[in-house]
Amino acid sequence: MSDFIVVGAGSAGSVITRRLLDAGASVTLVEAGGSDDKSTISDIGRAGELWLTPDDWGYYTTPQEHLGGRRIHWPRGKVLGGSHSLNASIYVRGAHGDYDRWAREGATGWAWDDVLPVFKRIENFSGGESELRGAGGPLDVTLDYERNPIFESIHEAYVQAGVPANPDYNGESIEGVAWMQLTTRGGRRLSSYRAYLHPVIDHERLTVRTAAWTHRVIIENGRAVGVVIEVDGRLEELRADQVVLSAGALDTPRILMLSGVGPAAHLAEVGVDVVADVPGVGENLHDHVLVPFVYETTARQIPARTENEPVAQLHSFTTFRAGLDVPDTQPIIFSVPMVPPPEGVTGTCFTLHAGLVRPESRGTYRLASNDPSDLVLMDPHTLERSEDVKSLRASMRQMLEVGSQPALVDEWGARLVLPNPVDLDDAALDRHMRQEVTTYHHQVGTCRMGTDEHSVVNPSTFELNAGIEGLRIADASIMPSVPSGNTNAPSIMIGERASDVLTA
Repeated sequence: MSDFIVVGAGSAGSVITRRLLDAGASVTLVEAGGSDDKSTISDIGRAGELWLTPDDWGYYTTPQEHLGGRRIHWPRGKVLGGSHSLNASIYVRGAHGDYDRWAREGATGWAWDDVLPVFKRIENFSGGESELRGAGGPLDVTLDYERNPIFESIHEAYVQAGVPANPDYNGESIEGVAWMQLTTRGGRRLSSYRAYLHPVIDHERLTVRTAAWTHRVIIENGRAVGVVIEVDGRLEELRADQVVLSAGALDTPRILMLSGVGPAAHLAEVGVDVVADVPGVGENLHDHVLVPFVYETTARQIPARTENEPVAQLHSFTTFRAGLDVPDTQPIIFSVPMVPPPEGVTGTCFTLHAGLVRPESRGTYRLASNDPSDLVLMDPHTLERSEDVKSLRASMRQMLEVGSQPALVDEWGARLVLPNPVDLDDAALDRHMRQEVTTYHHQVGTCRMGTDEHSVVNPSTFELNAGIEGLRIADASIMPSVPSGNTNAPSIMIGERASDVLTA
C-alpha cells in the first residue's frame, strides 16, 4: 500500500507525484490513458490529429441553447501528460489581476504576490531570470522557435491596427500582441509529465498504473482510503493513506459524485448513495471560447509547415469591456485553416481566431446515471450572458481590422473567405459567432475553492470543505474563475502549491 494515490498524470498530477517522491513518499499514480511516446504528441504542430483518437476523452457538451442546439467537442487528454499532451503547449500565467480576483472570490492566499514565487519556481525561461521570471526550473519556457513568415506579417498587421507589441506577456503587463512562449525542449513538446515525472519514472517508490480508469474514491468512516479502478473491464481496489484527485475539471467532479460526494438531491436522483452533501460539486462550469476568421492568401503561398513547427505562434490580449482590470479577449492565430474553408478556395489559408477569456456565463456538470460508463452532462451555458456576446463581438471586429491591414492585404493578397464578407454587420457577426464558436480548451471551476457554503475545496489545505479526511483536490476544477489566458500554467502552479501542503 502506498502513502498516496494520485489520480491523473496531467499538468497538476505529474507535478504532485514528483514532489511527493522527492519528499520521500511512496506514490501510486493512476492514469486512464497510455504512453505519450508518439510523434503526434511530441510534435506540437500535429495536436489536431489527436482529437477524437484514443488519446482524447472526446467529450461533448450538451446541446447549447444559445448556439442553436449545437454540441461542442471538448478534447481532453487521456494519456500520460493529460491535456498537456494534446494542447498547443502555450505558457500563459494570466494577468496579475486574475489572482487578486481569486482572493476576492474566497481563495485566501492566492493573490498575485502569493503565486508569483511559485510561477518562478516552475520556469526555465529562455529570456533569463528577472524579478518576474524564473530560470532553472523543471519546465522549459521558450521563445526559441523558427517563425513562419505569415506570422511575421500578422504581427506587423496587429501593430498597424494599433495593437501594441508586448515582448513578455508573462511579465509586467499582459496586454498587446506577442510571440507565444512555448513549453518545448529541443523543438519537441515538454509536458509537465515529461518535465517533472518522466525523468524519475523508474523510481522505486513509484507505481504507475496506466489504462486504469478511476470510478470512485473509497470512503470509510469519513476518510478516503483508496480508489476503485477499472482495468480491462475488471474492477480493482487500490488502497493508500491519502488520495489526491488531479483528474481535471471534467473528471474530478465525476469521481466525487460517483463516490457519493456532491449535491445530495442530484445524487439521489441518479441513484448514488450520499456520503456528503456538497452542493458546489459540478457548479460553476465555464470555459474560454473562440470564433474563427479564415483568410486565403491569393498573392503568396504560406510555406508548408516543417517538423516540430508550431502552427500557432501569435496571440494577443485586449481589454474591451468597461470596468475590467484584466483582458476579456485573447485572439489566437494559426498558420492553417482551423475550420474547412468554403468551396472554391484554392490558395493557402490562415486563421485569426477571436477569443473570449473573461466569460460571465456559468454552467453545470451532472451525472446522467450511477453507471460510470454513461456520458456525463456538461452544460456550460455558452454565450448565455450578454456581456460575453459583446466582448466576443469586439474581438471579432478586431480580427477583421487586423486582417484588412497592408501587411496582409498587400504582401499576401489576404482575403476573408469565412464568414461570407458581403455583409458583416453586428447581426451577421452574431450569426457567425453562434454557428462557429468553439472551445479554447480551458474548462475550469467545477470544484471551486473558497470559504463560503457553496465552495468545495479549502484554499489553504486542498481538502474538501465537507470534512472528508485523506482526500485532496488539486487541478483546474478548483479555480474560482478562469484566468485571462491559457490554463495550463496555472494548473501546474496549482500542482506545485498542493505539493507544498502535502510535503510540509
